[in-house]
Amino acid sequence: MVIPAHILQEFRNCMDAAVEAGELEPTSMTVASPGLTGGVSARTVLLKALDERGFVFYTNLRSNKAKQLAVKPQAALVFHWKATRRQVLVEGTVEPVSDQEADGYFASRDRGSQLGAWASQQSDPMKNRAELLKNVVVMEARHVGRPIPRPPHWSGLRVIPHMIEFWIHRNNRLHDRFRYTLGKDGWNKQRLFP
Repeated sequence: MVIPAHILQEFRNCMDAAVEAGELEPTSMTVASPGLTGGVSARTVLLKALDERGFVFYTNLRSNKAKQLAVKPQAALVFHWKATRRQVLVEGTVEPVSDQEADGYFASRDRGSQLGAWASQQSDPMKNRAELLKNVVVMEARHVGRPIPRPPHWSGLRVIPHMIEFWIHRNNRLHDRFRYTLGKDGWNKQRLFP
């Protein structure tokens, strides 16, 4: 089921306010996922797309997070905007984006980032920084004078939410919390105690 326009707009309003307030990295979000050996794993990535289908980020599919999400495709996202004292929590299932979406986004990246996607063996052990820089030089030589294609091991993941919670700071810990939950009859809204 798609995210209703009013919930998307509420999220976009939070993001716009963070941008206007000068938040250093307003698209930054923490992604938490089930660990491969139990427990939970978390890392910070950047939101790259948002529409009625969900929240999209891109990654090396050989990375720890991609491996974890392939085994158990469930994630939580946390957006925290210190400048506006707001947070949004998203919980949902994860699916890969289409090849067309991944190709389109990859083509929009600067050439250095494209080379980096080929050069990095993300999450694998590395002897030293020189090893990574050597890989960049090799990839650069391989693609001189022509566009860099998207690596087969690099794509996007979409978090399809079943819960979105908005948290707004108020004095004396009397914060506003609103939770939207997807049920069999659509999205339901609840106000929560802070």
